[in-house]
Amino acid sequence: MPLQTEVKPAKKLKAANLARTRKRSDYFWAYLMIAPTMLGLAIFYLWPIIQNFYFSFTEWGSFGQYEWTGLDNYKRMLEDATLLQSFKNTSIYIIFTVPIGIFLSIIIAVLLNQNIKGKSVYRTLYFLPVITMPAAIAMVWKWLYNADYGLLNYLLSLIGIKGPQWVTDPHIALYSVIAVAIWSGIGYNMVIFLSGLQGIPKMYYEAAEIDGAGPITVFFKITLPLLSPVIFFVTIMSLIGAFQVFDLIFMMIGKGSTALESTQSIVYLFYQHAFVLNDKGYAAAIAVLLLIVILIITAIQMVLQKKWVHYD
Repeated sequence: MPLQTEVKPAKKLKAANLARTRKRSDYFWAYLMIAPTMLGLAIFYLWPIIQNFYFSFTEWGSFGQYEWTGLDNYKRMLEDATLLQSFKNTSIYIIFTVPIGIFLSIIIAVLLNQNIKGKSVYRTLYFLPVITMPAAIAMVWKWLYNADYGLLNYLLSLIGIKGPQWVTDPHIALYSVIAVAIWSGIGYNMVIFLSGLQGIPKMYYEAAEIDGAGPITVFFKITLPLLSPVIFFVTIMSLIGAFQVFDLIFMMIGKGSTALESTQSIVYLFYQHAFVLNDKGYAAAIAVLLLIVILIITAIQMVLQKKWVHYD
């Protein structure tokens, strides 16, 4: 009997050691598999963020030389009217593009989720701007907006209306860019909403049909609540993307345009200081400020989502 009592603990100990060995082996191979991705993130994302934060406390001179200046760049921001105007322009851009873009994307996704003839063709047409280079989109729309020979002003002239200066008038140039941004972004969000709609169980719609609910009631009482997690994701991604708008403004407005001051975004201002004025220290401070603003707004969204996002 004593021999049996000694053998059992030995077997248990051996099994425990074997389990630990297998666990360590699993962890080793798991970390080995994700090592290339983690290395890439560290080199191309984390390290540049650290570098940019450091450079925001410096002032750059010629030939890549810089010196530590402390908080001078951040103090300079408090007196920079151009930075304030860029924030205002970006805020207007966000206020229009994000809610309108999401609303139109949901409506189109709901319509294209129905059993209609040729829906695959319509989905493709709406998605085409997404796979087109932003520079190409901007150039085409710049020609359409041209005040002298653009298609829009030509169509307006047919009904006796003199078309405006779409991309040179400081009062409407930003809204011209906003219209292009909404048009080009609908397709991407539409595909995401379509995937969310197809994940909603059909039994909810069948029950609503039995109860005699109309399409509007079904949309607000079933579709929107069950689609709220997807709406939340698209809202976050759209806000982050809107804060980083650059290419449309760069290609459509141009450096010498009279509408540049009323249209330039925060990222465009960063580009001006970093690559045109060679003021890389101040440009780095602008990038840090933009990062902080995005993090704060994202954190607010994460808190507020508990009140309107339904995961059940």
